[in-house]
Amino acid sequence: MSHINSVLSLRTQELAKSTRAFNARGTKVLRCEHCLVPLSECICAFRPHIECRSAACFIMYRGEYFKPSNTGRIIADVMPDNHAFVWDRTTFDPQLLALLNDPKYQAIVVFPQQYAEPSRWINTLADISPSCAKKTPLFVFLDGTWREAKKMFKSPYLAHLPVLGIQPTAASTYQLREAAHLHQLCTAEVAIEVLKLAKDNIAAQALTSYFNIFRHAYMVHKPHLRAI
Repeated sequence: MSHINSVLSLRTQELAKSTRAFNARGTKVLRCEHCLVPLSECICAFRPHIECRSAACFIMYRGEYFKPSNTGRIIADVMPDNHAFVWDRTTFDPQLLALLNDPKYQAIVVFPQQYAEPSRWINTLADISPSCAKKTPLFVFLDGTWREAKKMFKSPYLAHLPVLGIQPTAASTYQLREAAHLHQLCTAEVAIEVLKLAKDNIAAQALTSYFNIFRHAYMVHKPHLRAI
C-alpha cells in the first residue's frame, strides 16, 4: 500500500490557495500528476515500497514545492514517514513545532556545520545523547535555493537542534538545478548520504535507484543537458 507523499500533498494544498498559475520552465509539457515527469516518461511504476527506520521533514521555501525538478518529492516517495511544511520567517506552523518536539523523534537538521555553533555539530547518530538512541531520527531538510536555505536555517525553532553536515567527495550528478558551489548536492543526493550514515541501507539503495530513474527520465526532454 502506498504511503502519503507530504510534498505532493503540500503542493496540492498550495495550488488550491494560489490566485495565479505557477509557470516554471517546461510548463507546457503534459506531466504525470504524481511524479511530475512528462507523461511519456512516467516513473510511478518504479516507486519503491520499502520499510525505512528514519523519518524526513521538509521545510520548504515558498514555491519550491511547485517545481517539477524538486527532489524532496522523490525522497518522500521512498521514506514512508515524511512531513512537509511551508517556511515563513515570522509565522511558525504549530504542526511543524509539534513534530520537532515530538518525543518519538530525534530531530536533526541537515546543513553545513560551519553555520552552526560547534556544540551542535554531529558526524554520526552516535554523537547524540544515549537517551535518544531509541528515538526515530527525523532528518530536517531545508528545501530551496542555497540563499533560501541559509535564511531558513536561522529559524529560532531550529536553534537547539543538532546539525549533521554532509561532506561530498564528488560533484553533484544532478544537472537540472544549478548549484551555488561545485560540490553542492541536491536534496535527494544529500538524503542518500544521510541514510547511509544512519545505516538505513535499504532505504539509501532504494533512493539511489529511484533518483537515478527520475533523473534519466527528466533528461529525455533536456537534450542540451544530456550533452554535458
